[in-house]
Amino acid sequence: MSVSLSAAKELPPVQHVAKMIDHSLLRPELTTDEVRSGIDLALRYDVATVTVRPCDASLAVDRVKGSRVGVSAVVGFPHGDQMTETKAQESQRLVELGCDELDMVINISWLRSGRDADVVSDIEHVVRAGVPVKVILETGYLNDEEKVLGCRLSEQAGATFVKTATGFGPGGATMEDLRLMWASVGPTVQVKAAGGVRDLDKLLAMAAIGVTRFGCTATAAILDDLRLRKERGE
Repeated sequence: MSVSLSAAKELPPVQHVAKMIDHSLLRPELTTDEVRSGIDLALRYDVATVTVRPCDASLAVDRVKGSRVGVSAVVGFPHGDQMTETKAQESQRLVELGCDELDMVINISWLRSGRDADVVSDIEHVVRAGVPVKVILETGYLNDEEKVLGCRLSEQAGATFVKTATGFGPGGATMEDLRLMWASVGPTVQVKAAGGVRDLDKLLAMAAIGVTRFGCTATAAILDDLRLRKERGE
């Protein structure tokens, strides 16, 4: 689902913003009960997807069944340095389990080493699983030239989104990086901001420059803030 707020002149509907959010449940210490609670929160707020670790994919698919919330699972997380064959097998299995989208980490070393063909092949093997793929660049490790190249190679490989960060590397989503990424891809590729998107004002500012999806852990705070502001007539 693609939603844009770039032309908005007033606060958008809560549900409109909710469908731009992937509620993130990726911290390694999360218990199964905490994952269940997180999925239930995603269902209450009717977000775009709940983003889960591969080990939680079956749980998430079962729990969102019958709702309008999808499941996105991470691939090659969090460093992107798994073998291409491993990423391909993981992707195929996640789709077989019922995942609707995949968030894969680019091979950062290959990108920085100028191994463009290997980077493209790595992404293509995940894209072949047959669902939308968001390629995580982990921008905190890259200079601007590498960020642009990562975007272009991701587009060449058939990615649906380019995404800033895992949330586990250095830095996170910045306005400068998002503008650069948006300018580096064609109209068929969207931009996802992840890493430090924790408040409504930041989300709306990023949406205004063309970002269409957000990876968030502060989903409830963001959407509750929007609902309260609209009730006040702001």
